[in-house]
Amino acid sequence: MKDLHSSLSVAAAINAATLTDDSTPVAIDLRGHDGAEIILAIGVGGITFTSTNRIEFILTHSDDDSSYEAVTVDDLLGVAAVGEGGIVKALVAAHATAAVYRFGYVGTRRYLKLLAAFSGSHTTGTPVAALVIKGHGQINPQADQA
Repeated sequence: MKDLHSSLSVAAAINAATLTDDSTPVAIDLRGHDGAEIILAIGVGGITFTSTNRIEFILTHSDDDSSYEAVTVDDLLGVAAVGEGGIVKALVAAHATAAVYRFGYVGTRRYLKLLAAFSGSHTTGTPVAALVIKGHGQINPQADQA
């Protein structure tokens, strides 16, 4: 078990919060790691989602932290398809139970950004959090994060 712990580091892509509007994406630097797992935790929907009142989780990547492009299905593990613009998860129907989703990033870019994009009316918020677990560190052990 020590080998696993020593070769991972974690970054918050979306800080845990109850959101009613778009999140502010932060750049996650994958430098020094050869893989990443995106963990998306979504609480019970604050509204009943529809094709109009929805949340889309959009993943983009970049070589220079300046010009970001949408990921494609070839950049990810654990998804059958990626929607236009890099949509990796869309809430468009009732989300009555909290759930956790994961996506493996196998693309070759250095930076990732994850956006929770809200469309329609969201008067009651939805709890959301997302982490990027950076794995296969090239220089180990990785620093502990307390």
